Amino acid sequence: MREFHLKTPVSAEDIADIRVGDIVYLEGILVTCRDVAHRRVVEEGLPLPVDVKDKAILHAGPIVKEKEDGSYQMISVGPTTSMRMEKFEEDFIKETGVRLIVGKGGMGAGTQAGCKKYQALHLVYPAGNAVYAAEKVEEIIDAQWKDLGMPETLWVNQVKEYGPLIVSIDTLGDNLFEKNKIEFNRRKDAELEKIYQEVRFIK
Repeated sequence: MREFHLKTPVSAEDIADIRVGDIVYLEGILVTCRDVAHRRVVEEGLPLPVDVKDKAILHAGPIVKEKEDGSYQMISVGPTTSMRMEKFEEDFIKETGVRLIVGKGGMGAGTQAGCKKYQALHLVYPAGNAVYAAEKVEEIIDAQWKDLGMPETLWVNQVKEYGPLIVSIDTLGDNLFEKNKIEFNRRKDAELEKIYQEVRFIK
């Protein structure tokens, strides 16, 4: 396990040596982007009104407070389940040029293919730390597609030392969650064999 500090914009060269299981801390632009925004881009063909090329998106529906001066304050920004975006992610990466995708839990073959083909990473933020994560948002500098409501709005955040982020899919297309499934099943099968030997008299 190695630790990397990335600052947007992030190039393919910046992440070429990063592998699954490595830890990343992010500085720069991180845009919240969930289901409906993905659907608008991929299914409806709408251009994303925020430039995320070589930047990062976060699968999250945050809680945001509007202050008296019209600016915004991030209150809580926990990741949502990334697998909900799986059907869109490969095409979303292609269309937007996003380099880092942050969320919760693993993603599947489509995202693996997108990360390998277009040189991107999927990273996992530890669940249960939404308030702590909000403290890493220095400023909300823009908000787009506010018609979608607070959770689905594209909140454009300036972040610093945002992490730890665990790399779950790297630019080779390796998938940490799928690798872990294989290993866990191998261990499970071995343990089950031991149990079967002890309870073989039960039919």
